[in-house]
Amino acid sequence: MTGRRGGEVTERIRSHRELEVFQKAMRVAMEIYELSKGFPAGEQYSLTDQIRRSSRSVCATLAEGWRKRRYEAAFISKLSDADAEAEAAESQVWLELAAECGHLQREQAIDLYKSYDHIIATLVGMITPPPPHLVTPSSSEVFHACS
Repeated sequence: MTGRRGGEVTERIRSHRELEVFQKAMRVAMEIYELSKGFPAGEQYSLTDQIRRSSRSVCATLAEGWRKRRYEAAFISKLSDADAEAEAAESQVWLELAAECGHLQREQAIDLYKSYDHIIATLVGMITPPPPHLVTPSSSEVFHACS
C-alpha cells in the first residue's frame, strides 16, 4: 500500500510486521512477559496468564485485522473495541492491578500503560477513517473479474 503522509509518499506496507503499531505492541507484550516472570506463583493462573494473554492478543488481532483489510467491516472490527483496542485496554487494567498488588513497580506500570495509550490512539487513527488501510480492487481488477 502506498499513500501520503505529511506531504511525502510512503512506501507500500506488505506485512503487519512493518506496522509501527504492531512493532510497539510486540515490544510491550515481550516486556510484560519478562516482567511477569517475577509475579508470585499464586498468580500463575490468574493475573500472569491474563496479562500475558491480553498483551499477546493485541499483536495477534493486529495481524488478523491486517489480513482482513479487504473487508472494511472486518478490518474495523478487528482493530476496534471488538478486538485489538479492547485487548489493549484490558492489558492496561491488568497492569494497574499488578502495580496495586505490588507485583510491578508503579513506574514500570505507568510506562507500559502509556505505551498502550499510544497503541490505542494509533488503532483509533487507523479506524477513523479506514480507507487508507483498506485494500480495494482497482477498476481494472473488477473489470477482469467480470469478464
